[in-house]
Amino acid sequence: MKAKRIFVLLTTIFFCTFCFSQYYFLDKKYYYNYLSWEAGLSSGMMNAFTDLGGKKGNGKGFIKDLNWNMSRPALGFYLMANYKEAVGMRAEATFGEVQGYDSVLKSSDPSLSGRYGRNLSFRSKITDLQLAFEVHPLFFKWYDEDQSPYWSPYIVAGIGFFRFNPQGKLGDTWHDLQPLRLEGQGFAEYPDRKPYKLGQLNIPIGAGVRYEISSLLHARLEVVHRLLFTDYLDDVSTSYIDPAYFSNYLLPGKTGLAQSLYSRMDELQPGYMPREGQQRGDPKDKDAFFTIQLKLGVRLANVRRK
Repeated sequence: MKAKRIFVLLTTIFFCTFCFSQYYFLDKKYYYNYLSWEAGLSSGMMNAFTDLGGKKGNGKGFIKDLNWNMSRPALGFYLMANYKEAVGMRAEATFGEVQGYDSVLKSSDPSLSGRYGRNLSFRSKITDLQLAFEVHPLFFKWYDEDQSPYWSPYIVAGIGFFRFNPQGKLGDTWHDLQPLRLEGQGFAEYPDRKPYKLGQLNIPIGAGVRYEISSLLHARLEVVHRLLFTDYLDDVSTSYIDPAYFSNYLLPGKTGLAQSLYSRMDELQPGYMPREGQQRGDPKDKDAFFTIQLKLGVRLANVRRK
């Protein structure tokens, strides 16, 4: 609630400050208010930093462990208010998917004692909503008509809300993992492991470059990283539990499913079961996901010069 109040305040200040803005000449055909509106579409890719998959060796920090082959398509749309092309505030929705597979390490790091031998995998649909500010440093100075730059690098940051739903595949069927509580979330035997919510806040932060195609059209190439407050984007965070506890907390139809999905080691090492407390994930680092997108925006309500 505190974050929402801050953004309501910032939004009010933004519009009240610029509500008395004036028109200025854009080019030979159009002029528009200092405060202008833009709507657009975005298309690109989405990827994630989680405990699963990655590159050779133990999990590394940030981009060093990024596997580009796990990228999936992402689409979105936005509505933005711009002031003098220097500062923009936008509401945006992005839809995509993230995934991770330990099996991708088969050729590069096939040790059964490492992540490949863990043999876990996941996928998750992502719906991400954000309210963010764009800042264009090159437009903090005044330009005469026809002298403003066509290219404008910028930074973007704000607050977001996203929904996710990690799933694991058994046979030919994908199963929702959060209800199975595979790491003992909510079990009395593991009091430090709380159930996680499938809708959470995030912090989007990124950078891009804007290009003015014409008086009406803008194109952007943008990278936005989402800092998360959860380590369960992939439903993997800490250590293995004793699978006997599943029957104490899950319905009979879910117990067998949980016992099959909490560990997949036996698929590569028949008969092998991890011991209670054995590492399953890395709780020291939160998960994250990011997008790289091309955006095309249209200025709204531009006034034609007479």
